[in-house]
Amino acid sequence: MIQKDFDIDRVIKLVQRHVKELDLPWLDQLSRRDRDPFKVLISCILSLRTQDKTTSEATKRLFSLAHTPQDMIKLSTKEIEKAIYPVGFYRVKAERIKRLSDTIVQKYNGKVPSTLEELLRLEGVGRKTANLVITLGYGKDGICVDTHVHRITNRWGYVRTRTPEETEMALRERLPKRYWKMLNGLLVAFGQGICKPISPLCTKCRVSECCRKVGVKRYR
Repeated sequence: MIQKDFDIDRVIKLVQRHVKELDLPWLDQLSRRDRDPFKVLISCILSLRTQDKTTSEATKRLFSLAHTPQDMIKLSTKEIEKAIYPVGFYRVKAERIKRLSDTIVQKYNGKVPSTLEELLRLEGVGRKTANLVITLGYGKDGICVDTHVHRITNRWGYVRTRTPEETEMALRERLPKRYWKMLNGLLVAFGQGICKPISPLCTKCRVSECCRKVGVKRYR
């Protein structure tokens, strides 16, 4: 059952203490340096199924060639491929970046849309990417749910959902708005360092006493 008396304020504070000792997700680091929505959008696309270090290096190479949609459409697909290799599915992503940049220039006058609805109309942009652009690029309220957010909030017993999209909708109803923008960055770092998919470090976790450990079969 969902924990109706779950103290989310206390849990967030405990997670924040953990995260201070861990590396922040790369995209969260990027947003602290540069909140350009276009760079956040392209970085999100490159980060899918790619390790943070590889994404970081690829974005640096690509943005050294073009950091606006107007500049990006001047590059050939092959040039984009070369810049972003070896991110996962780099050929597919290069084509997508090229088409997205063209759409943003032609349809949105070179500015990345600032609403969830418009972002979701862009080719290849799902709810996770759209919410990251909203929160990191525009500083607006949104809830980005990736595998870490989905797994951890269900593991806590805070929500009971089957998919990341269901988790987002459940969190929109239950999670206080003051935590929306920060949740993804916190739980990605927490999920990578402590609340891992397999054999989470429950004996070291400050949240352990509040957590129902739903689905956890073995922990350390």
